[in-house]
Order: sequence, then structure tokens, then C-alpha cells
Amino acid sequence: MNRSQKEFLAQYRRRRRIVNVWRCLLLLLFVGAWEGSTMTGLLDPFIFSSPSRILSSFISMLKDRSILYHMGITLSETFISFFLVILIGILLAIVLWWNSTLAKILEPYLVVLNSLPKTALAPVFIVWLGNNMKTILVAAVSVAVFGTTITLYSSFQSMDEDKIKLIRTLGGSKKDILWKLILPGNIPAIISVMKVNIGLTLVGVIIGEFLAAKAGLGYLIVYGSQVFKLDFVLLSIVILCFISTALYLLISLLEKICTRHYQ
Repeated sequence: MNRSQKEFLAQYRRRRRIVNVWRCLLLLLFVGAWEGSTMTGLLDPFIFSSPSRILSSFISMLKDRSILYHMGITLSETFISFFLVILIGILLAIVLWWNSTLAKILEPYLVVLNSLPKTALAPVFIVWLGNNMKTILVAAVSVAVFGTTITLYSSFQSMDEDKIKLIRTLGGSKKDILWKLILPGNIPAIISVMKVNIGLTLVGVIIGEFLAAKAGLGYLIVYGSQVFKLDFVLLSIVILCFISTALYLLISLLEKICTRHYQ
């Protein structure tokens, strides 16, 4: 490694440290301003809560493990919905890629369903499926599955035609093209879709829990707002921020592993 490369790496690391320090400072400044505003009466702690009250609520709910129960419910529903979205999205994209006529028929319907506000469908799901976990899962899947299908199908369609012709020239079938080229060549696209969907499915789960849950962070938000315990509401929102960040980092780690494997 020459001198210019070392200088570049040192400058890059220095920039990263500065960015991280400023991120932490901004967070601390926000939390401090929030706490100070409630202590001085500038903000009503009953309406806006405060970091200390949120922490106190978390500790008390941690002692009786109720917060762990609600977090576990939301996480399990999110993971189930996420894997269903990826599985259904990949399978539908394969079907559309395999049959171009079917793709042309279904494409406008997929676009309409993808653009439809899913919150409008949630009450219908309750009537159809009942006030249970199935409604939450269907609501979460519906948020992301159509966009996943459209994105992956477009990615499948954009594969290099010369490579496809080469496989056909060597006697390969459409099945060979799928397994040898399309799926392996779209691993980055699938990972990218997963990074988007992990957040979307969490949003879908919370929407479902708002309407059809007896436990979970979404239920806790609704319950807290109904009984005017805003500490529960804001505690749930803070936990959701941490969960969404952790899930995104988990998929990013998977992306790094896949990138290293396929290089």
C-alpha cells in the first residue's frame, strides 16, 4: 500500500469518526432538550412524556416481562411476514418471467394493487379472516408483496441477452437459464428487495396490530393512547426505531456475506 492510499484511508476513517460523533451529539442534544423542556414546563410531560419517564416505563415493564412479550409478538409476526413476502415475491416473479403472456395480463393489476393504500384493505381483512394473527400477517404481506414481485420481475427481464443466447446455444433449456443465470445473477437484487421489505413488513405488522391484535407493540400503542398513557406509546415507538434499525443492519450483514461469497 503506497503513501497516497494510506492517506486516503486515514482521511476516510477520520471522516467516519466525525460523522459518528456528530450523530451521537445530535441524539444526545435531542434527548437532553426533550428532557429539559418537560422539566421546565415548556412541554407537558403528560402529553409529550419524557426520556426519563419512558426509561422508567421500560424498566417496570421489563421487570414483569410484559414488554418482552409484546416485542416477541411483533418480531415473530414481522419475520413470518418477511419470509412470506420474499418467498411469494420470488415465486410470482419466476412465474411472470416464465410466461410472458401471463405477465402482460397481470402487470396492470399488480401495479394497481401495489399503489392501493393497504390501510384501506385492513378492515376488509378483519371481516374476511377475523380479529386474529392471520389478519395481521395478510396485512403485512400485502404491504410489500406486490412491489417485490414487480421489482424482481423487472430485474429478471433485464438480464444479459447474450448470456441467455449462449446457454440456449449450448443446449440449455429455460429451466437451465432460470437456475444457472436468472436466480444467481439476481442475488444482489433480491438482497436489495429484502432491505426494503424488512421495514415495510414491520410497518404492515404495526398496521395490522392497530386493528386486530391483543398483543404486540402496535397493540401497546393503541392501548396507551386509549387510556392516556403516552409513556407506553412513545416507549413502543422508540423500541420500534431500535428494532427497525437492527433488522436493517441484519440484512446489510447478509448482503456483505453474499457479496463476499459471489465476488
